[in-house]
Amino acid sequence: MRLSTRSRYGVRLMLALAMNKSKEPVFLKDIANSEEISEKYLSQIIMPLKAKGLVTTFRGAHGGYLLGKPASEITLREIIEPLEGDLCLVDCVSNPGICDKATACATRQVWDEMSSILLGFLDTFTLEDLIKKSRKINNSKKVVSDFSI
Repeated sequence: MRLSTRSRYGVRLMLALAMNKSKEPVFLKDIANSEEISEKYLSQIIMPLKAKGLVTTFRGAHGGYLLGKPASEITLREIIEPLEGDLCLVDCVSNPGICDKATACATRQVWDEMSSILLGFLDTFTLEDLIKKSRKINNSKKVVSDFSI
């Protein structure tokens, strides 16, 4: 399984919103510039996230985007599923009716277990966890650069 660019950029978009220190709405163009992602592409990505209540929109001169709920309450699964669709590894896991052999198929059970593990794993990580990881990475880079000759 491979995550699409849409999901990877969606997670980066949400992390940028989560790391917004000002707590004021952020313009999509600012995130696009800082993340080096097309603003047009981000505007397509943000729509399903907004529809799921993960992002709140503010209009006007001081408008922009904020997280729809606290970073500690948003899992990676919640971000990725609306962008990727069903995260089951094969179609017959979520829709056994499409295959005549679904009830007697040993491999379907394996794909079902793998899908469950993947979904469970994505449920264990929140945006808050990614904020902590990002800060740790940025702090370690700063320490290394402070000692560079």
